Amino acid sequence: MTTSIDHRRAIALLCFCAVCWSLAGVFTRLLENAEGFEITFWRSLFCAIGVFAALVWQQGRRALVPVFAMGVPGLVSGLMWAVMFTCFMLALTRTSTANTLLVSSLSPLFAAILSRVVLGERVKRGTWLAIAIALIGIWWMVREGISGGGAIGMLIALGVPIAAAINLVTLRRMHAHVDLAPAVLIGAVISCAATLPLAWPIAASPRDLSILALLGFVQLALPCMLLVRVARHLAPQEIALIALLEVVLGPIWSWLGAGEAMAPATIQGGLVVLTALAANAWFGTQRIAGATA
Repeated sequence: MTTSIDHRRAIALLCFCAVCWSLAGVFTRLLENAEGFEITFWRSLFCAIGVFAALVWQQGRRALVPVFAMGVPGLVSGLMWAVMFTCFMLALTRTSTANTLLVSSLSPLFAAILSRVVLGERVKRGTWLAIAIALIGIWWMVREGISGGGAIGMLIALGVPIAAAINLVTLRRMHAHVDLAPAVLIGAVISCAATLPLAWPIAASPRDLSILALLGFVQLALPCMLLVRVARHLAPQEIALIALLEVVLGPIWSWLGAGEAMAPATIQGGLVVLTALAANAWFGTQRIAGATA
């Protein structure tokens, strides 16, 4: 049973994950030559190396045993990680960043629906309200960049929230039976294989490779493996909702690290999203504390 302490720790850990995910934008701006699919390829490759290194550290020569032990659930989770790793970049090449972010932010809504249908978990009214407010906040942040074009890119971007919802429900359902953290390795390997042909010819400089290695290890491998750990203490819609912090924090890092100005709408929408996330987290912890008292 999840206690209020477990719940708070899981939220704190997931917030750390969102901080890691949000670093992608500012570090990508520091690249010299690598762009597009090459970024996805190298990032996924270094993510795979990072996850494999963690498995070797934990299991020694039996590093691949947990990978095969996952079975079908691990393959499903791995495929969903691969879709998330690649669809976002594919979408960016075919539609605007604003369109991509808006479509990707639907993940809490899809996670809530799938959690209710597959897991039978009742979604609290407050959580539905928090999801609605957060979506409004993100729409306000990106509304000036939203365009009617790029329908194909938006369809591709739709793969991100759908895959995220399926993955989160899978993690929630299987956490008591199998460790799905190694599925991140499967996803990274599939992403590498899918994007290498599109990334050729390779143009990354040594400086680019060092930045992409940092992204692979810190921005993908570490937070994605940690997310698997917190899935046992948080509902899928809670995880997807808190993960929206990535969208709020990204512009802040770009402002601090790359000197990019933040529009008033970005600040206003970000505050709306943060308010919704904080309120939902607080009420969630209070509900659990009341239930276990």
